[in-house]
Amino acid sequence: MSQEPRMEALFLFLCLGLGVASLRVPNSRQDLHPLLQKVAEEIIDGSYLHALLDLIQFQSSHGWTADLAPRVLAYLNARNVAFTMPSLQAAVANDLEQLLHRPQELLEDLREADAQQLHTALRCLWEDKTGHLQLEDAVVDLGDIRNQALQSPGVNRSLFRITLERCFGALSPLECVEVLGKVLRGSAGSFLQPRTAEELPRGLRADALRNLSAMFRDLYDQTSARAQRALYAWLAGALQKISNATDDSVSWVSAENLWILGRYMVHLSLEEITKISPVEIGLFISYDNATKQLDTVYDITPELAQAFLERISSSNFDMRNTSTIHRLGLLVCFYADLELLDAAVARVLLHQMIKCSRLRGFQTGVRKLKAHLLDIAMENQTLSETLGSLSDAVVGLTHSQLESLSPEAVHGAIATLSQVSGWAKSQVIILSAKYLAHEKVPSFHNVSQMGVLLAGVGTQAFYGMDRRALSQLLSGAGSAHLSDLSPAQRLGVLRKMIEAGDPAAGVVEIQGAFFKEVSLFDLRREPRFNATVLKEKELRRSQALFLYELLSGTTGRPAELLSAGQLIKGVTCPHIDALSADSFLAHFQHFENSLSLLSPHQVNCLAWKHWEVSRSFMRPFLLAALPARYLAAVPASRCVPVLISLGKTELDSLVLDPHKKSLVLRKVQQCLNSSIADEYTVDIVGKLLCHLPAAVIQHGVSPRAWAPALHGLQRCPDLSPEQKAAVRLRLLEQHGLPQNWTAETTKDLAPFLVLFSGDELSPIAAKFPDTLQQTASKAAGVSPPKAFLWAVFDSVWNGSERGPSADPSPGCRGVKAPSSDDIVKLAEANACWAPRDLLCMEEDTFLRSVELLGAVRGFDQPQLLALKEKAVQVWDTPSCWREHHIVSLGRVALALNESELEQLDLSSIDTVASLSQQSEWTPGQAKSILQGFLEDSGYRIQDLKSFHLVGLGATLCAMNVSTISLIKISEFRVVVARIGTLLCSTQVLAAFKRKAEAVFGDPSEWSGSVLQELGTIVAGLTKEELRGLDKDLMPYVQPSAIRCLPAEMFKELSAEQIAALGPENAAAVTPAQRRLLRAPQLQSLQRALDGAKPRSWLDAPPSASPTRAPSSHSPPGAAVSRGLWLGGPLLVVAPKLARGLMDYSQPVLSRTQLHRWWKRWTLALRLALLNPQRQVFRDCMKGTGTSETQGVTPHKVHPYTSYRRSYSSLLMIDAEIASSLCSYRER
Repeated sequence: MSQEPRMEALFLFLCLGLGVASLRVPNSRQDLHPLLQKVAEEIIDGSYLHALLDLIQFQSSHGWTADLAPRVLAYLNARNVAFTMPSLQAAVANDLEQLLHRPQELLEDLREADAQQLHTALRCLWEDKTGHLQLEDAVVDLGDIRNQALQSPGVNRSLFRITLERCFGALSPLECVEVLGKVLRGSAGSFLQPRTAEELPRGLRADALRNLSAMFRDLYDQTSARAQRALYAWLAGALQKISNATDDSVSWVSAENLWILGRYMVHLSLEEITKISPVEIGLFISYDNATKQLDTVYDITPELAQAFLERISSSNFDMRNTSTIHRLGLLVCFYADLELLDAAVARVLLHQMIKCSRLRGFQTGVRKLKAHLLDIAMENQTLSETLGSLSDAVVGLTHSQLESLSPEAVHGAIATLSQVSGWAKSQVIILSAKYLAHEKVPSFHNVSQMGVLLAGVGTQAFYGMDRRALSQLLSGAGSAHLSDLSPAQRLGVLRKMIEAGDPAAGVVEIQGAFFKEVSLFDLRREPRFNATVLKEKELRRSQALFLYELLSGTTGRPAELLSAGQLIKGVTCPHIDALSADSFLAHFQHFENSLSLLSPHQVNCLAWKHWEVSRSFMRPFLLAALPARYLAAVPASRCVPVLISLGKTELDSLVLDPHKKSLVLRKVQQCLNSSIADEYTVDIVGKLLCHLPAAVIQHGVSPRAWAPALHGLQRCPDLSPEQKAAVRLRLLEQHGLPQNWTAETTKDLAPFLVLFSGDELSPIAAKFPDTLQQTASKAAGVSPPKAFLWAVFDSVWNGSERGPSADPSPGCRGVKAPSSDDIVKLAEANACWAPRDLLCMEEDTFLRSVELLGAVRGFDQPQLLALKEKAVQVWDTPSCWREHHIVSLGRVALALNESELEQLDLSSIDTVASLSQQSEWTPGQAKSILQGFLEDSGYRIQDLKSFHLVGLGATLCAMNVSTISLIKISEFRVVVARIGTLLCSTQVLAAFKRKAEAVFGDPSEWSGSVLQELGTIVAGLTKEELRGLDKDLMPYVQPSAIRCLPAEMFKELSAEQIAALGPENAAAVTPAQRRLLRAPQLQSLQRALDGAKPRSWLDAPPSASPTRAPSSHSPPGAAVSRGLWLGGPLLVVAPKLARGLMDYSQPVLSRTQLHRWWKRWTLALRLALLNPQRQVFRDCMKGTGTSETQGVTPHKVHPYTSYRRSYSSLLMIDAEIASSLCSYRER
């Protein structure tokens, strides 16, 4: 999560660059360079950005000398403007910070800038090299300022607008294209709207046009279809002008223009393609760059591809020449000249067609072409003879074809087979078994060559490998495919690594994601861990908790631990509280950079620590982790930083309680005034768009803001039904009925098609079936609305040519059963087939589609039963089924009854593991699977290995409680974390808890890492054991364990334990558990949900008035100042300085420097006239006998009431810092 924009480098310039000079004001006005006079006049006028730009220009051409700062002050004094350095610093800092938060003002300032200022600003933006502003001892990193500006919401948009409006008149076209590229790449292309093309400059030279086109190509996939069409029209017009093509009979589409168009060539019309000169298309295709370009035309249509192929053929290129085929890019996916094609050319085409999976749609035609080429390639040869030359067409081979292969053929073709993508798991199992048939025990040499087929190696085979071979596999080329292994396979590898040889050394050697499988028990046996070896390892939270605690006792360097990859998951509240203020602030960046790794409880602890240490510099998103009243107290003047900060967070992860979230969103609406006025507001709210109420979406988003808002809403993972309804109404309002949409509009709105009714989607299904079907294919794994699925189904049904089913079974005569192509196109919409349609599909269709059908989530029980019956028809009874048959069934296996499950061959733990992936088994079915494995494998409960326990998965919940005690402790202790993910009955969890006691001791001795490791097993604790848990350990109980606790058990927790649950666990409390709680327990639960500290005195609410600031002696939770809510730079005195003033015995600055700051602060304070700080100042003056009005009077130095920016905002010194300064004065 990125932090709020900061400009520390700029403030360094303001503090040191100007402040290095003495505050002594010269007696008489001294002459200044005209440019510095201009700077001073702009300061007087409040145009601080213009002043900074002129100062940069002056420094670049003249340099900075020590006498210039006093001379600038003298000039200001001569104009009766008696700025002091602190007040000037605060004024400029505040102004520039406001520009970051109000990018519209930045745009206006840049529009008002003169030509030289604009040139300076754009060059600062354009130059890649790190620019510096050198002012005496201060060095300002302009590159850092530029990067922070580009990362600020809305600033990018302003820079984009000013670049379009004024850049091409200030810089060279090539430089302006570079500027546009920087800005647009930071926007992910969202600024490229259809109207953008109207604002692009006309008459660009070819070199600038080429660079601009290259930038558009880079952003092609992030650009809307309508914007693509508009940009193509602009490019085409510019190229036609350069080509001087006035005669319609002569095409403007030359080879060079095709190169400039790049991916935009897919927008050429068929007529324009057919007019391309054979010479030009030949020239284009003859260069290597053309091949790279054609490899990226992912959205080309068959019609356009055929037209290009015909033009290439007309240019005297031999379309069957290997060199030509290699140059065709994705056009090869639509190759049509198959007549009299020989086998060698077919194999070349198949090899090139590997890239066709990148096409957007049209995969049905690609599969048909591959099948046809496969037949040609195998003419007069067997499959075993040609296997290695068939490329990824082998993915289309059926189980029976793969089983017919000889082990020698698979071994000889492994170089190809190991790299092919798209294999089904059942195919991988067959091919892996064939490949390994040569050896009883796989060797490293053989296994390392398997690539994607590695997942087909059995768990037992992995466990039987030599430890050294496994170690080489984990660290060698094969490691890239280890993520495809099942949990059981991973445990097979892991146990052999740890059991063989030195267990400790085995643990340290384990890398990456594999390390997450290491048990807490094994970690506790390894004393030699250090932060360095952990940096590249993935950690479970229980592992991280243990390791952080272990290593924190051996190193006094928090940065070493906080920067060690995922180890930060293990930082606890005591660890955070133990950090000194200096250390916490110095290392906060580590926490912020790793926010996604932290739990809500850890974020809550961070927020409290920041509040207590340095609330003035607190990131506003952290306020949402505190009780809701803290965010509610933010004044309206600080709304923009709050919205920016919250807009960059995942609010669902930060605030889990629905009630608290509603309060957070109420504050958001207050800040927005329940409206999204323009595109800048969209930029600022960021991800908060996903949480806006339906009423705001429907009525509060202005037409001007709608396009960017819609772009943001597309990325929302889970809109509510009310929000979806509001989006639908706005879409109808903005774009009309779907029947009137263009192809581009339909593509742009494709993610929202699921919101429309079947009647509204019917015209889309008829006009743009490909778009509808592509949308359905992207929805695989989720359950779209039935209306959408039926629209997809109808579009496929109406567009397919199918005859009556050839299945001779009774009841299938005349039934139009699904084809393989239909099933591929439909994806989740296959759930619309009637059970009889599924039962009547042809055998070949079932064999080619069973894995796809097994992945459909929407099938109901009758449909699953029909598919199971089809499997029996094709494969015979379940007793005849082999592992790859069972694995390919997916959810269809849920239709097997208990007796059918008992017939399966479940001797392999990998077969059982595939079944246990399904979560919908009945207790009876689960028991049948468990019993079937024990009987078929010959294992007894006490014989089970750790990888067996993991492979059995949820079926372990079907074990008799009495038999759980038979599991070996040595095996149980290494899979505790996996078993702790199971949602078993309380009785079974209690039995597992008793096993856990044998590993980790009495529950009263369990640590936070142990509680986290045990997961749901904690729900097996007795009432006495539950009451005996230390309240400080309650946050480390997993939320799943909280949910598993019976309500009668949960109510036994004390109010103190419940208060200490933390936000995440409190949110896991079920309604049934809540109903049995007493009033004090309910109050504690609400405090936990709200993010309060368990000890109530620590989080007293802030005052209703946000205008007063606590002194350094105020209790936590006292009133806050306006400066509090800025997560950064308004404060004049840095925290380090303030702490130096508070601790004079160990000063950060010298006595002379402290005295100088005191003097500057008093002068600035008299100038600022801000009540809270002035009150501290008055109190301080009373104690030191100093008159507040001693020296210059406010009226004499503050005559600037006509400033266009309110002078009252020039200086906001936190009263806490003011009090620190006062304490220094007293000392």
